Parts: sequence; C-alpha cells; structure tokens
Amino acid sequence: MTKIRYPAVAGQFYPGDARHLKQSVDQFLADGSSEGEEAPKAIVAPHAGYIYSGPIAGTAFSYLARANGGVRKVVLIGPAHWAATRGLAASDSEAFATPLGTIPVNQGSYQSIKSLHQVSVFESAHKREHCLEVQLPFLQTIFSDFEIVPLVVGDAAPEEVAEVLDALWGGPETVIVISSDLSHYNDYATATRLDKETSRRIENLQPVTEGQACGRKAINGFLHLARQRKMTAKTVDLRNSGDTADPRDRVVGYGAYVFWE
Repeated sequence: MTKIRYPAVAGQFYPGDARHLKQSVDQFLADGSSEGEEAPKAIVAPHAGYIYSGPIAGTAFSYLARANGGVRKVVLIGPAHWAATRGLAASDSEAFATPLGTIPVNQGSYQSIKSLHQVSVFESAHKREHCLEVQLPFLQTIFSDFEIVPLVVGDAAPEEVAEVLDALWGGPETVIVISSDLSHYNDYATATRLDKETSRRIENLQPVTEGQACGRKAINGFLHLARQRKMTAKTVDLRNSGDTADPRDRVVGYGAYVFWE
C-alpha cells in the first residue's frame, strides 16, 4: 500500500474543496501571467495562506508554466517551521496529496542523495509543514505528469544545501522551487524598504541575512550554486500582506523570483 503524506493545511492556508481550490489557483496564475522570457530553471515563491501570498505565488508559477509540459521532476525545498531539523529532511512518503490529487515522490532522486551526510529521512519535519504543501496545487495546475523531491531545510550551511541541489539538478526536465516569505511583522514602509533590499541581493545572487527571509537557508544554498553556474535572476513580483489582505501596521513580505541558466 502506498504511503501518502496527506494535507495538513487544506481548508486553512488554501481552499479544502477541489473545485474552489482549482478556481483560486487558476485565477492567481491568470492574474500573474505576462509575456516575455522563456521558462526558468528555478523560482522562489511565498508560502503564506493564499489570501495573503497567493497572488505573488501565482506570478512565480506563471513563469514555470511556460515549460509547456516538459517538466517531469520538481525539487521542492523550504524551511522547517514545526520540527527542529538537522540538515535536509527527506520524507518516507511515496506520494503527497492535496484536494487536487496525489503527486508521486521521485524515489530515484532520494536514492541519489541518501549517501550525503546532510540528508536524512525525517518525517516529523514534513508532517505539519505548510511551506511545501501550499506550492503543490500550483504545480498540479501547471504540470500534468511529474514527480516531486520534497526537502525541508533545517540547520544546514549554504554549501550543504548547494551540494544536494547540484546532485538533483538534471536537465530541462527538472525545475527547482524554493519556498520562502520575506520580512515579518514590520510596518508597511519598513517592510517595503527591507524587501527591496532583499530583492536586490537575490537579483545579484548575494546571500540574504537573518530577518530578510524565513527560508534564507534554502535560498542561500541555491544562490551559492547559482553563482557557480553563473545564473541570472529577476524579481517578477514584490508585495506584502498590506497589499493583499491585512492592515499595514504588521505585514509579511512576499517576493516572486525567477532564475535562468
């Protein structure tokens, strides 16, 4: 029997009803779509409740949708929120589920990185974690036949994250999705200033610092590798919860970033 990681935040962070969820994601993608560049190798997308960050995530994923069905594997990484985690945590589930269905986990990719000292199977890091789960309905909407490599990043150096991503890099059939929000609980003006600086650093492939992004360890690991591979980056959306849903006295920042080889 297939071991499935069932949704932890359906009906909370995003609609629990499949029809409503699909309508929401379709709208976010349509609103975020634009003409221009080819499909990127990687994106950074936010992971808050859809009412807050869904529009910005939609912009990021609309760029990935340009792959036109050529993607077969998605390496999905984000920060550990609920369980203290050493290194990078793999899952022992064979599939991840959302109201839109199940997505197989690429077991071959796990096998290729299991010998790395910073990788271990730690299901507790995945059981309640929302940062990867909220990205799945977007992936299910833009891709039809794909597998995921879900990894939760805890206490890991950039070089350790980069080593794992390098081993999973693949070709055009593989894309990378990094899950992260930006600054937390500043007033609107302060958040706007801080998040612009964070975006400048990401566009220049420079490491982000504590307080700039909750997923900074995942981001910095990817940026370490992006510098080696001489990638280019672009900010395609930058807003905060004061723009999408909340009052402006305590906001959370959200950015959408795309990266090309």
